[in-house]
Amino acid sequence: MTKKEFVDLYFAKGEFATKVDAEKKAMAFLAVIEDALEAGEEVSFLGFGKFTVAERAARTCTNPQTKKEMRVEAKKVVKFKPGKALAEKVNK
Repeated sequence: MTKKEFVDLYFAKGEFATKVDAEKKAMAFLAVIEDALEAGEEVSFLGFGKFTVAERAARTCTNPQTKKEMRVEAKKVVKFKPGKALAEKVNK
């Protein structure tokens, strides 16, 4: 699903004056989540799921094209754990 398709569905499900209004509110919602994750906080929606930031350790791996070993630096990654209600909807 692209951003445009998401905004179209968001507009259809929500109560917005225009699609531009729906897009602004969707982007504001996502910006709040981004800001919280950037600050190291977790974002949890009961029944939907939880977004967290995790540390990924540095490691050595092999480049599949050149077969040479390369070092991948440590970094932070965003993880999402679906809530029970969401998991049940996806798996029915």
